[in-house]
Amino acid sequence: MIRLFLFLLAFGLWPLSGVAQNLSALARVDSDQSAITDGWWGTTNIDLHLSQAVPYRVYSLADPRRLVIDFQEVDWSGVSQDALLDSKRISDVRFGPFRPGWSRLIADLTEPMVLDKAGLDTDITTGTAHLRITLRTTDADTYAARSGAPSDLQWALPAPADLPARAPRTADDPLIVVIDPGHGGVDPGAERDGDVEKVLMLQFARELREVLVRSGGFEVVLTRDADVFVSLQERIAIAHRAGADVFLSLHADSLSEGQAHGATIYTLSDEASDKATEGLAQRHNRADILAGVDLSGSDDEVTGILLELARQETKPRTKALARALADAMEKAGGPMNNRAIRHAGFSVLKAADIPSVLIELGFLSSNRDLDNLRDPEWRARMARGIRQGLQDWAVLDEAVRDLVRQ
Repeated sequence: MIRLFLFLLAFGLWPLSGVAQNLSALARVDSDQSAITDGWWGTTNIDLHLSQAVPYRVYSLADPRRLVIDFQEVDWSGVSQDALLDSKRISDVRFGPFRPGWSRLIADLTEPMVLDKAGLDTDITTGTAHLRITLRTTDADTYAARSGAPSDLQWALPAPADLPARAPRTADDPLIVVIDPGHGGVDPGAERDGDVEKVLMLQFARELREVLVRSGGFEVVLTRDADVFVSLQERIAIAHRAGADVFLSLHADSLSEGQAHGATIYTLSDEASDKATEGLAQRHNRADILAGVDLSGSDDEVTGILLELARQETKPRTKALARALADAMEKAGGPMNNRAIRHAGFSVLKAADIPSVLIELGFLSSNRDLDNLRDPEWRARMARGIRQGLQDWAVLDEAVRDLVRQ
């Protein structure tokens, strides 16, 4: 059942004059006229003024309560969260690209609210459009009954391409490395002084791919090669479809706890190595929630047991990978964190049969780390260090596996 769901095609509202022909592919948001405000009698209004009409849909999600609005691509340039949001019933709002051709706005609700009315009015003279969505307060049971992601196929993510099955890897085969630039699209990650984690990590991922491919002996797949959102589950699925030998998730977070600085390698564990790492993992694991992904499904218990068995087999290989990377990155000039290897329950590392690590190249909260991340020469050294770490690990891993086979 599609709940709290509205799908409006605006094409019929566009004028057939020369105005429509001059419209760009993107609808731009007018930041001066757009606002989210509380009204009378328990209502909240979301007013978005656009340069042209676009198809859109709106629905709600529970646990936590969120309102999601999807648009055929909208340009949010120049829109400030602080200027847009003026509501006590909505605590936070995020917006940006979601996947190619589509954008998303997510609003965190402080209380249960359901859709009261929605409308898209188009000015036939200018072609501009005004989207108004009105929410009204309700009780928790009504909200729960009406919440849930719609299943309309027109809005579903494209089906992943089938990749041919790979034969077991031999020593002569290239090492297949899946590089995962953290965050993306509507999920920007950490931000400081105009630098955004999702942009920095995509830049470094492309540079690392170039270093690996040019050196030979590697095949490289990126989980995203554009500013789009990719769910944590899909990042793992991409690694499996690629037949990955190694999964590297790249990040550059910002920590308020203490004065964290230096590159750090994280591995998966049920228990965090320290409180700061635990908090970092919790923030990373909320990425899907922040981006408006429906997480209402639950894992099968038997499947969970089988996955845990596979993780136990992969765990020592992952530890060896983390050590090889940390050593090589330090030799390349680092600087590394004083505890260069840590562990916690990072969801993106839960590919049971693939050695997977999360690399914090540095912390945007550190002046030194931010300067390094901006420096092309430092990034090149770190890319070469990661390449050397992967090469060292591959030799060691093959030797250990030969011993196991004897």
